[in-house]
Amino acid sequence: MSETNQIEVGFTGNQVISLKLDGESLSRLRNGLSDGGWMTVATEEGEVDIDLAKVAFLRVASGAHSVGFGS
Repeated sequence: MSETNQIEVGFTGNQVISLKLDGESLSRLRNGLSDGGWMTVATEEGEVDIDLAKVAFLRVASGAHSVGFGS
């Protein structure tokens, strides 16, 4: 299974949603942005339908996040 990415999708009008996507879904979303239209994205929580023509930004969290002490 591919790594999970924490992302935020910002829309025109200032709405933002946070999603957890695998690498394949993130690639599909990025590729679809140039085409516009609607896309169904599979997330850890379920499916989300996104109007790609209204996406203003896509933010992908960098690096692995962990809780607690570790090396």
